Amino acid sequence: MFGVYITHPQVKIDPAVPVPEWGLSDLGRERVRMTSEQPWVRLLGRVISSAEKKAIETAAILAEAAGVPVETDEEMGENDRSSTGFLPPDDFEKAADRFFAHPEESHLGWERAIDAQARISKAVFSILDRHDPAIPIAFVGHGGVGTLLKCRMTGAAISRSADQLPGGGNLFAFRLADRAVTCDWTPMEIWQG
Repeated sequence: MFGVYITHPQVKIDPAVPVPEWGLSDLGRERVRMTSEQPWVRLLGRVISSAEKKAIETAAILAEAAGVPVETDEEMGENDRSSTGFLPPDDFEKAADRFFAHPEESHLGWERAIDAQARISKAVFSILDRHDPAIPIAFVGHGGVGTLLKCRMTGAAISRSADQLPGGGNLFAFRLADRAVTCDWTPMEIWQG
């Protein structure tokens, strides 16, 4: 059976609101709704989300289609960027480049990439260790830590070149039997399972 790691799609950006409290934009919500109509979603036996609002909103739509509750895990949150709060897009991209390029360093007080990778990997692997591999499962989270998890699962070095496609709302899939990644980042609404 399969597992997927899904990143939340487009959000409503509000510099006055802490980033973990941002919700989905209308476009993001529509993309999740379209995804929820895919046949593979109804096969999901579990949907586990980061505790951040945008991830929970994504997970809730998918879980409703699958007929399962949303489970949350605080350890699945995005890399901690609270030291800077909101950064304008150009500044954010530069900071993200540095985050991936220097994984053992903290840039501007951000959580180090190696620490975020250890955290997300431990959270996901701990759940998978106790999960029945005959039951499809979805993890719903964020692009930064999702990329770090994918690097760990493929044995690749931490690199921005492994990052998801622009806009969010992408997934990578893996076999539950051996946790081998079976598809690279793909827009969630077009993945066929």
